[in-house]
Amino acid sequence: MASNNSNQLVVAGAQQAIDQMKYEIASEFGVNLGADTTSRANGSVGGEITKRLVSYAQSHMGGGSF
Repeated sequence: MASNNSNQLVVAGAQQAIDQMKYEIASEFGVNLGADTTSRANGSVGGEITKRLVSYAQSHMGGGSF
């Protein structure tokens, strides 16, 4: 099945870093990523990725709001 993801990465190598983060977080949470895992478990990993990326961006932008 073809991917419907139309997101284009701005930084080369970002996908590899995101994937690494995804598997590290899944390991921390004890989640085995895949089709046989519940959406709640997979979603918890995605939510944590978002939290960490926002935190990283805030710390590198002086901590201010947009």
